[in-house]
Amino acid sequence: MAHPGTAVGRFLLFLFVGAVCGVMVAGLMIPAAAVAGSAAGFSARLVESLPDELKIDTPAQTTTVLANDGSVMATFFSQNRDSVPLKQMSPSLRDGIVAIEDARFYEHGGIDPTGILRALAATAGGGRQGASTITQQYVNNVIIQSHIAAGRPDQVKLGAAKTVGDKIREMKLAVALEKTYSKEQILQGYLNIIYFNHNVYGIEAAAEYYFGVHAKDLNLPQAATLAGVINNPAYYDPVAEPEHAIARRNIVLDKMLEQGKITAAAHDDAIKSPIGLNVHPAPQGCMAALMATYFCDYVQRLILNDPAYGADEDARRGVLYRGGLTIRTTLDPGLQQIAQDQVNATIAGADPLQRGAALVSIEPGTGKILTMAQNTAYNPATGPGNYMGNFALPATDANGQPLDGAGGFQVGSTIKPFIFAQWLNAGKSMNTVLNGAVRDYPPGFPWKNTCGTTTGSYDPATGTHLLPNDDPNHYYPMTVLQGLYQSINTITFQSASRLDLCDVQKMTTAAGITDGHTNKPYDFSNISNLIGSVDVAPLTMANAFATFASGGIYCAPAALTSITDSHGNPLPVPGRDCHRSLDPAVAAGVAYALKNVLTRGSGYNIPVDKRRYDIFAKTGTTDGNTMTWTVGATAGIATASWFGSYKGTGPQWVNQHITINGRYYDGVDGADLAGGQWGRFMDAAAPQFTTRAFPRPPASMLAHSGTSK
Repeated sequence: MAHPGTAVGRFLLFLFVGAVCGVMVAGLMIPAAAVAGSAAGFSARLVESLPDELKIDTPAQTTTVLANDGSVMATFFSQNRDSVPLKQMSPSLRDGIVAIEDARFYEHGGIDPTGILRALAATAGGGRQGASTITQQYVNNVIIQSHIAAGRPDQVKLGAAKTVGDKIREMKLAVALEKTYSKEQILQGYLNIIYFNHNVYGIEAAAEYYFGVHAKDLNLPQAATLAGVINNPAYYDPVAEPEHAIARRNIVLDKMLEQGKITAAAHDDAIKSPIGLNVHPAPQGCMAALMATYFCDYVQRLILNDPAYGADEDARRGVLYRGGLTIRTTLDPGLQQIAQDQVNATIAGADPLQRGAALVSIEPGTGKILTMAQNTAYNPATGPGNYMGNFALPATDANGQPLDGAGGFQVGSTIKPFIFAQWLNAGKSMNTVLNGAVRDYPPGFPWKNTCGTTTGSYDPATGTHLLPNDDPNHYYPMTVLQGLYQSINTITFQSASRLDLCDVQKMTTAAGITDGHTNKPYDFSNISNLIGSVDVAPLTMANAFATFASGGIYCAPAALTSITDSHGNPLPVPGRDCHRSLDPAVAAGVAYALKNVLTRGSGYNIPVDKRRYDIFAKTGTTDGNTMTWTVGATAGIATASWFGSYKGTGPQWVNQHITINGRYYDGVDGADLAGGQWGRFMDAAAPQFTTRAFPRPPASMLAHSGTSK
């Protein structure tokens, strides 16, 4: 047999491929003839027999996360794509694509027999010419996208991997498509799905990426450049291969001139034009979020953890990154900026001390998360101040699914209001006087705990120290109220010794307080937990204080308000989860007591204007001043503020004898850095919400009942 490279060989090959082409075309004309005979019936039967992906559903789309005012916070995508209607694409682009990819697009019925014969003849002659119509290319891309969207990338076939049967099937599908959709619909779908390199799909994203303009604003040279990319996106990449891209652009312009799409003058001017790139990479994900990167990560985890969005995390990730969702959140961008400015001013994330600062806010009565700010950079790269953990969050959600949270921090004296709340709930007066001089709690002390046992001791006889107060001058009898607002440990212990610690645990649980690492209830199995040795997340603490501020209504924290798919159809989001968990009189009593913290107690020097509105707070400081807190609320907004070490609690992380922002501290107290950023934030935030006064507690809670033995 003659070698295919010889003239005789090429002639024989031409005869052979001509015969094959005749068979293929004849095979394809059978459905075409059937269509001609009964267009509606055949088209319906064929389309019904096709895979679902060829119903031309929306390809992979970009998911957008919005703040509560509708502003864009972040985008997620596996393919950078922004679909637009055909009328929002430059006419030069539409003409250029047709001219170079499928000049007979408006004449054929899905396949182009003339083009097939021409391609086969070119092959027989030793050359190469494409034969696929725009409709065939669209079918091919829809099939690819459907496999990817369904998580079946292994089923994608490209180029040589396709069998003759695959190619004939695609041709048949193209014929059916032409009978179901208009040329304009097919061209629009094609231009919204085609690949342009750099993970850019569709003409709108390509125009924005390469030239920084919308598809409708592409000029002739730009349109011709992008039309040329489609044939081989890597080889004709305008960024990496500008010479190849220009050469291909000029071929497109030549074709447009030959086909009468442009004038000779326009052609010549475009040929002379530089490529003129203005590259705009499309950032995506939480690292590129325009605001609240850690809140963005929280939203992402809420989607990935929820079975409502897929059977497993991989399926949910596909929905998030390819589903074109619109996710509306509760975040207030104006307040978020204020919170971010405050934590950044408290201590730089890249400070060699590597301390952290965080603010998180909740709306009482709704649970809406309004802010979530911290001083570090959401960045996995090793570097000062880069940290991927979210200071505000527990390590996992209630179902044990990861939240990327830091797991909380020892809360110190911010736990005391809940012991105080149970004191009131037990029918006792806040003006009962207790002996603050009692400091010795030996092993075997008769703590009452019907939930379990309580251990631990403050007893020099067993090698432990006496129970300390922060202030050495407060070991004397005083009211439970004074013990709370002055944050006196010995009074907290005296009040707890008169309560069932199981009931105290029930009080913390009613306010939503859980261990930040285990999600188990805050327990009192060790007496050190009475003064806050358990790690609790700032979001949890803000929400617990919001329960007091709302008059005893607990609402689960909420970050999502609505989610819609790419067609605007609503997807499920957790409903508002609010219920009464505390006696309103108890909530009023706690609010009344904690207002004193800011006027004459441990937070008297916090910079917040107490005269403008009812506001309460509690400070907290742990051993070594390692963790410091201020948590408080008005009726309209509750905020937890934290400053401390997220690296550990060892001696190297104590906040004593330290200079921060030019100020020296013997020991950083909860009212200092945490209190400062809390006060400045609340002064800015509180007037934007209700500032109604808290109700006065019943007289029985305020009665002077003398000294309790």
